[in-house]
Amino acid sequence: MKRRAQQLLVWAVALTLLFAVFGLYSRPDFLVILADQLWACF
Repeated sequence: MKRRAQQLLVWAVALTLLFAVFGLYSRPDFLVILADQLWACF
């Protein structure tokens, strides 16, 4: 039973991260800021 709960927790965390990334990429202003910050490193 413990193995099943751990597997369920891993899936829940993975889905949460996927939805968070999708939410950020659906906002174009975030992508522009991210690109500007990345470009500033060079």
